[in-house]
Amino acid sequence: MSTEQRVIPSAARRNHWMNQVAGHASMKPDATAFRFVGQSWTWGQVDSHMDAFAAALQRRGVAAGDRVLLLTLNRPEVVEAIFGINRIGAMAVPINFRLTPPEIAYIVDDADASVIVVEGPLAPLVGAVAQITDRIKTVIVIGEAGEGQESYDELIAEDASDFEAPDVPEDTPALIVYTSGTTGRPKGALLDHINMFSQSITCIRANDVTDESDIAFLTAPLFHIAGMGSIAPNFILGIPTVIHPLGAFNPTELLDAWEREGATIVFNVPQQWQVICADPSIPSRDLKIRIASWGAAPASETLLRTMADTFPAATIVAVFGQTELSPITCVLKGEDSHRKIGSVGRPIPTIQYRVVNEDGDDVAPGEVGEILYRGPTLMQGYWRKPVETAEAFAGGWFHSGDLVRQDDEGFVWVVDRKKDMIISGGENVYCAEVENVLFAHPAILDVAIYGRADERWGEIPVAAVVARPGEEVDLAQLQEWLGDKLARYKHPKALVVVEAIARNAGGKVDKVRLRAADRQPTTV
Repeated sequence: MSTEQRVIPSAARRNHWMNQVAGHASMKPDATAFRFVGQSWTWGQVDSHMDAFAAALQRRGVAAGDRVLLLTLNRPEVVEAIFGINRIGAMAVPINFRLTPPEIAYIVDDADASVIVVEGPLAPLVGAVAQITDRIKTVIVIGEAGEGQESYDELIAEDASDFEAPDVPEDTPALIVYTSGTTGRPKGALLDHINMFSQSITCIRANDVTDESDIAFLTAPLFHIAGMGSIAPNFILGIPTVIHPLGAFNPTELLDAWEREGATIVFNVPQQWQVICADPSIPSRDLKIRIASWGAAPASETLLRTMADTFPAATIVAVFGQTELSPITCVLKGEDSHRKIGSVGRPIPTIQYRVVNEDGDDVAPGEVGEILYRGPTLMQGYWRKPVETAEAFAGGWFHSGDLVRQDDEGFVWVVDRKKDMIISGGENVYCAEVENVLFAHPAILDVAIYGRADERWGEIPVAAVVARPGEEVDLAQLQEWLGDKLARYKHPKALVVVEAIARNAGGKVDKVRLRAADRQPTTV
């Protein structure tokens, strides 16, 4: 009798979101995968669109390992496009639509990508970028396509019956998410399918998801790791995701959508929670919120107490991390959110971590040190930046740049950011990038950017400026100068004119002294 072993194709056993979607399409094709402004997408439709888009890209020369850019707002087609890109082993590169054309052009060139998926209202940005770089050859528009462009709807309507999806191993890069560094040049964090699956497990555990009755709600932008990172577990669980349109934040519209859709799991940055909690209609609403999550920027203790009072039936969950970690590294929830208010929680059990001093030695509880990480959510490295990758992984651990202290129970408090990053309204502002542009201002002799705590935005960037002899500098002048050079959220919101910038013996700016001397003048 034959003892021949049956071989199961590796592609059938892969654990990534393409196979997760295909599984739900097979088992429950008519169940809702996404909802957007009252319209539903089923798992069967999403699976079909994923393969059709993958086939269309393949016919246009996109292959495994290639990069495809996305310049979009939030809608289900964006997620479908990411699935389709990954289906053929290519990498999706989401771009922050708030960036200026020169900033976008740098990412286009660095990613070495010739295909871009753009949402209709943002198509003029691609035209502006094309004046700077000629690398983009194919423009696929979600919406009405113009001359020389292709329509996403027409691509997914093409015959894909002969498409055969290649085997995509779990360690294949899925996303390149750009995050600026202290040098001012963006770095692309290379995130693979293992990263995103591990991130999903973290979210499932943090949100106590045990069945398919939850309805997840997406407010975070899909160009941010908080977007795809927060909905990745929904592809494993097969629960519906309601995608909220991006635009001017309107708390009443958001609350209307929560109530209409029966949302149970929601995430917002502190600035959004602040205006949500101030809405007087909340007590009269029929809300089903079970998990009220926050992150991406610091939250004041006053706001956290207000959230708990406003949503007494919900569990308040804080999540902390960074793009390079897919992104969550610490979680604070339940009773601990009151008992340890101000903490970002304990490190998640799926990672290893250390808190070390400048010599790389572990510090005792209560002492400040940099938190280092290892584990399955950690990126593969920075795209085409071997030197920066080697620096970040010195000693075999990822150096986060976050200075923290830990108490005897393992709860973490963030003290400062070693890389001088400012988080304003959920967006990262990197001091060196803004300083580099301001140094070119003809009236500025010296400048340093630092963060100031702000009740509304979490933090705001402040410019400390030394004016050239005989020159005067005001805030409006600086913001006009920055104009189209940097996204508006990176512009300083306050100005301090000083005689000299505080520096240490090595000539580096002493931002501790700058913050200590901050006089908090008028802001705009």
